[in-house]
Amino acid sequence: MSNLIKIAVDAMGGDGSPKKIIDGIVHNHNSHKENFFKIFGDKNQILEIISGKIDDKFYEIVDTKDIVKSTDSPLEAAKRGKKTSMWLSIESVKKKESDIVISAGNTGALLVIAKLNLKMLENIDKPALSALWPNKKGMSVVLDLGANIECSSKNLVDFSIMGASLYKSLYPDDVPNVALLNIGSEELKGNEIIKETFQKLNEKGNQNFDFSGYIEGNELMNGKVNVIVSDGFTGNVALKTAEGTANFITEELKEALSGSLLGKISSFLNISNLKKFKKRLDPRLYNGAIFIGLDTPVVKSHGGTDFIGFSNSLNVCNRIIKGNLIDKIKENI
Repeated sequence: MSNLIKIAVDAMGGDGSPKKIIDGIVHNHNSHKENFFKIFGDKNQILEIISGKIDDKFYEIVDTKDIVKSTDSPLEAAKRGKKTSMWLSIESVKKKESDIVISAGNTGALLVIAKLNLKMLENIDKPALSALWPNKKGMSVVLDLGANIECSSKNLVDFSIMGASLYKSLYPDDVPNVALLNIGSEELKGNEIIKETFQKLNEKGNQNFDFSGYIEGNELMNGKVNVIVSDGFTGNVALKTAEGTANFITEELKEALSGSLLGKISSFLNISNLKKFKKRLDPRLYNGAIFIGLDTPVVKSHGGTDFIGFSNSLNVCNRIIKGNLIDKIKENI
């Protein structure tokens, strides 16, 4: 079993835990048997759900009754001590007992506890929160999504390198194509920091990714670039706007196609296309934000996702380790 990827799982974070987390593990295991799960949480609750569904050679439970609450501030979470499921799961990768860690718990707490336990990669000043977004041609990596409200040009250059490395580890056959999120595509647009970043990336001539300059918010999904870089304030606003727009479109379409007889007939005739459309906008398929810049990647599953979404974020963990993300960042930085 030494060839299995070892994933440390905080089983007590997020809505509906630990059932949702364990159901996600079972679903993931049934799809492929490449992972070993080191599960941190209430052993009695976990055994009740997992017993008989997975061979116990594919998992280990570390019993812990203490948890980080969703209402905890990052400081309160850190003060809860070193016996919470979140802290112990992160400590597991620190001790090299696991390859990667995942939690659906409190985001602020996860970032702070990760920073307290794990070292920064050499020459990286700030870690970044990144995620996958759908585009017309496939997927994009977008960062930073809220870990750093203010960034220097060096931070944005680092994010470009880390984002490109993440994209390459997830999609090894594709070439990363980086762009800076800005208010216009012309060279003179934007603040001084983003213009300075533009100059640095232009001069850098990095052989590990292509640089395409600026991208505007209305072009995020057109697929012309696959790594989109911004500071955490701008990135978070863009993320929430995109999520809200997708939900609005889906809900409005559902209402239009179920509100009248003509709508119902139309939806029946187009059921195949509607299923494709719904699947394309299904947020569970893109679940799993990645905290990069530390010496071990930390994956954050959305707290409100279901077991399918959590299973998909376990796939992200698997692909990150297979793709040697940390080695790629070290080489490129």
